[in-house]
Amino acid sequence: MPDPQTILGDIRLVHTHERFVVVDKPSGVLSVPGIGPEKADCVVSRVHAAFYAGDPSKPPLPSNHLIVHRLDMDTSGLMVVALDADAQRELSQQFHDRIPEKSYVALLDGIVEADDGFIDLPMRLDVDNRPYQIVDHVQGRPAQTHFRVLAREIDRTRIEFRPVTGRTHQLRVHAAYGLRHPILGDVLYGKAAAPRLMLHARTLSFLLPGTQTRVEFEAPVPF
Repeated sequence: MPDPQTILGDIRLVHTHERFVVVDKPSGVLSVPGIGPEKADCVVSRVHAAFYAGDPSKPPLPSNHLIVHRLDMDTSGLMVVALDADAQRELSQQFHDRIPEKSYVALLDGIVEADDGFIDLPMRLDVDNRPYQIVDHVQGRPAQTHFRVLAREIDRTRIEFRPVTGRTHQLRVHAAYGLRHPILGDVLYGKAAAPRLMLHARTLSFLLPGTQTRVEFEAPVPF
């Protein structure tokens, strides 16, 4: 078989296990397939091609059966992708039960005054303006994030987010409406231009499938 990294391309392989892989996704790459053939290329499809397709020792498994969680297309950083159906079910259940621990680094527009804190703003989809998410204290789903300032850099703040829940666009909404300082490069919730969305999934830990052993991975922040 060809070198998996050759097939993965700019998706960096961080760790290989017989039941899963951990990758560092670049900004601009889909996590999972979108609608239409032009959106078929993604992290999961490349992992499937690198570790599954054409391997006679493994029974056929659709690439969508490897999905455990996802990152926004414009967010970079760590993802775990299953390599068998049982691992996919177990790892997905871990995410459902909030067993994994994740941290993100972001650059925010402006100076955040508080050194740390907790954001508790329920959210829901704006059905009239997809994919925009809005804060809704009545109909929104719970969304909670711990934050800690890492550095204040003239006109921006480098911050660490540790989400408790995993809502769509949660960190982007919590930055823009909880801290009132949107993430640089966020075209939905902010205005300040940047080469990309300045949000990166830096650390990820979870339990090895079938065990109670916790493993942790880290991907360097690219900005």
